This record gives sequence, structure tokens and C-alpha cells, in this order.
Amino acid sequence: MTSSSQASPWLEADFIQQAFMEVALKSEYQQGDKTLRKWLTPIKVGLEHHVGNEALHTRLVQLHLAHLKQLSGHDISLATNQQEANVRLLFTRQNLWQQQAQQLMGKASAAHLHGAVCIAHMETTRDEITRAYIIIPVDQAQMHGKLVACIVEELTQILGLPNDSEKVFPSIFNDRTPQTLLSGLDAILIKALYSPSLKVGMNAAEVKAPLQALLRAWQADGSLANADAWVRQGKLYPLLGF
Repeated sequence: MTSSSQASPWLEADFIQQAFMEVALKSEYQQGDKTLRKWLTPIKVGLEHHVGNEALHTRLVQLHLAHLKQLSGHDISLATNQQEANVRLLFTRQNLWQQQAQQLMGKASAAHLHGAVCIAHMETTRDEITRAYIIIPVDQAQMHGKLVACIVEELTQILGLPNDSEKVFPSIFNDRTPQTLLSGLDAILIKALYSPSLKVGMNAAEVKAPLQALLRAWQADGSLANADAWVRQGKLYPLLGF
């Protein structure tokens, strides 16, 4: 084991592989292993503002979408109009989000609001993600100091990384760590998910070999060792003083 991996256990390929299986092939609200889900078409995010600070919220989303596009290599941007949007992101209030969640996501998803600060929901067709919804009650998120964290986590999860796990750290996918912005581990998980060798519909056994090959290559070329520095190229980092 190298000294860097001793200092940062997540740099080990076995750790990253387990983290990917936890985040990509499991679901926060459903039991059992799933198959690989991701977008094959461009992601167009439509914003709906039911509260003030529209310019600030739009800017935060723009910066994070640009970062996700850089990390994934996938076409991700704000929609130019609501008709082309396949992701609806609502900035709303706590007293509205129960009703809005039921309308957009159905009663089953709305049942998970208790204890949550914000929520996202994906729709798939044969494991291809075709539509997603995100609701952020701004007053509630601000009360918990998690407005930016909600934007970052929910937009990242609807890429096809829907599960939270205490086994994954440092990561926005671990509710027990104070991670607001993407970690180096998160960047590698995003990059892996949108690598061409990982196909929509793969199960855990099918994912294992191509994922191991990717991680070996990224160990060899320094991508893993440089992931923390690489992820900090995102524009939200200096904006938040990191």
C-alpha cells in the first residue's frame, strides 16, 4: 500500500469499486441490488422558482452543471425553455414541497420526505434515465445550512448515482460526513459511470471487470492520485472559499 493510500483509503481501487457498487447499483429507498442506470441523451435542466433569490440559485446550478459536464463528459446544461427540460428543479418553500412532491414524483416518493432536507426522483426506460425531478425547499435547506449541498447532491444523484451510504467517504453520498461539494472520490464515481465501457443495464457482476480495468488505468496514469486536485477545478470551490 502506498503512503498516499494510507493517508486516503479511498485511493485504493478496491475501496472505489465497493463505493461504486454502493452508490450506483443500490437505491436509497428500495432494497436489493439494481442494474446500472444513466442518461444516454443530453440532460436539460429546467428551473422553477417559487421563492426569491432567483439569480443566486440559477448561478449555483449553472456552476455545478458545468462541473458535472466536465467530470462526466456528458452533455449537461440548463434548458432554454420548460418544453425541452427533462429535469425539473423546483426551488420552493417547506409548506409547498409535500404537495409538489406528490404531484411530480407520486405518493411513494413523497412518503420519504420525513427527515429529508431535499429530494430527487429519476424515471427510467429499460434502465436509461429519461426524466428526473428535484425539489429543494429553500427555507428548510437554509435552516440546516444545506442549500448548496442540496443543489450539489441532488443534481449529482440524478446522473445515476442514487444511493447514500455510510460506506462511501469522503463523499456527498454519505449523510454522516459534512461534505458540501464533490470530493475526489465523487469525481471518480461520476467519471466511471459515464465511461463507455459501463453500459446501461449492467448488473454488479457485469460491471466488475470493466470497472476494475478503468481503475487500474487511472491508478497508472495518476488520475486517482490527482482526483482531489482535479475536482477542485469546479467553480463552486473558490466561490465558497475552498
